[in-house]
Amino acid sequence: MQDILTALCDPTRRTALAIVWDGGEHCVCELMVRLEASQSRVSRHMKVLREAGLVIARRDAQWVRFRRNPDLEPEFRAVVTAVLKAEKLLEQEMA
Repeated sequence: MQDILTALCDPTRRTALAIVWDGGEHCVCELMVRLEASQSRVSRHMKVLREAGLVIARRDAQWVRFRRNPDLEPEFRAVVTAVLKAEKLLEQEMA
């Protein structure tokens, strides 16, 4: 649980996780554009998410594609979903 909470403490990682949490597969090139970040920065953040077990990666030629880990324990998935939902609600209230 500590690795998951540590991974979720960074706003860039939460944003990246919200993108891949839709169940689709997303190329690091797409994440770079959506996060407005360099490839090395996105890769570092995704490494933390991967090491926490939240996402899995698949190499596709020169790019890496990320998606939510389908084997994540349900209680951990519930924590991540709750954090992402709370953040989205907070963003809507502040807009």
